[in-house]
Amino acid sequence: MRYLGVFYLVSIQKYPQDGLEDVQVNISGITTFHVYNLAMQMQRLGLLKTYYTALPTSRTPGIRSDKVKRAPVLLGPTYLTRKLGLSRLESTLEKPTHDLFSRWLAANVTSCDVFHSLSGFGLSAFTLVKNKYNAATICDRGSTHILFQDEILQEEYKLWGIPYKRIDPRIVDTEIAEYETCDLITVPSKFVYETFLAKGVPPNKLAVIPYGVDMDTFRPLAKTDKIFRAIYVGQISLRKGIPYLLEAFANFNLPNFEFMMVGKLGADLKDFFLNNKGNCIYFGPKPRTELYQWYSRASVFIIASIEDGLATVIAQAMACGLPIVATKNTGAEELIADGVEGFIVPPRDPAALREKIQYLYENPDIRLQMANAALEKVKRLGGWDDYGKRIAAAYQDAYCKVSDEI
Repeated sequence: MRYLGVFYLVSIQKYPQDGLEDVQVNISGITTFHVYNLAMQMQRLGLLKTYYTALPTSRTPGIRSDKVKRAPVLLGPTYLTRKLGLSRLESTLEKPTHDLFSRWLAANVTSCDVFHSLSGFGLSAFTLVKNKYNAATICDRGSTHILFQDEILQEEYKLWGIPYKRIDPRIVDTEIAEYETCDLITVPSKFVYETFLAKGVPPNKLAVIPYGVDMDTFRPLAKTDKIFRAIYVGQISLRKGIPYLLEAFANFNLPNFEFMMVGKLGADLKDFFLNNKGNCIYFGPKPRTELYQWYSRASVFIIASIEDGLATVIAQAMACGLPIVATKNTGAEELIADGVEGFIVPPRDPAALREKIQYLYENPDIRLQMANAALEKVKRLGGWDDYGKRIAAAYQDAYCKVSDEI
């Protein structure tokens, strides 16, 4: 089934068949994101030929060594500047790192039937595999259309009086050229899809394929106290709408209530956050493998992003048995129905965030009902295996279309 040319979560039923097991897929992603999970799924389905990455062996467990080609030490300078907290230098290194990986990728990519690359890195390789191997090319965009992203973030930073460094115009130009060159653009949510339509990308070039979640890693634990906690997990940044969360809970002095944040404090918001965090309990970043313990201490998960592709923390929280309060701009509509597994509110609306949290606080039976619905929903949607099947179905369509045009 199709919806406006989109592979849509609740309706896709076309899984790998008709000889797709003979198709060879090359996948490229400089670092983790969701691309590692994608490579794992293609290996599981017997479709993976080569996974191109700059990640060290320790970051790609489970993928056969003969299936991986690595760009040597490319991410070393980025990791070092990040560890030292040199955010400006890390930002300066972004474009050269993009260029180096893109050139390395184009020089090393081999024959395939389908070539899938994270956006920003695949333009030269797209052109090569299309011309040399007649391969179907897939551009994987995890966030909104890059022009929309740059515009809304510039607007947000201006709103809060914080200097904004625009996305490098060369990166923007490269991504737009990728959108035009590739055969298919995969995006994780209808929200992202709509930003591409608004920028003139035709619907038949887009596939909405939401991400999976690791149901073994993210699982509920029994809550051991009666404190009602709202939790946010993720980067502490303007992009994630943190000022609206802080405003929503300012003077929110209810008995047995806590608001806690877990995540890395971004340099752009450090001063603002420390001066305005109010009654927020901030725990800093925590290892991914421990996050289920933090989710399980809470009563509700809340996220107020201004711009997101599909915040993976939403599915993580649902898998740990939490109802969700999220802005539309998180992509949450792929995972929850408003009023069933939680609530979807407008962006930049602290009053709406506060209202929904207070409603769940005052109605524990409804909160429990939504929590159970959230856990059952994420189980029903499936984890990364189901994501792999949906991606493989998209490959099949793209490959067949390209083959028919030869």
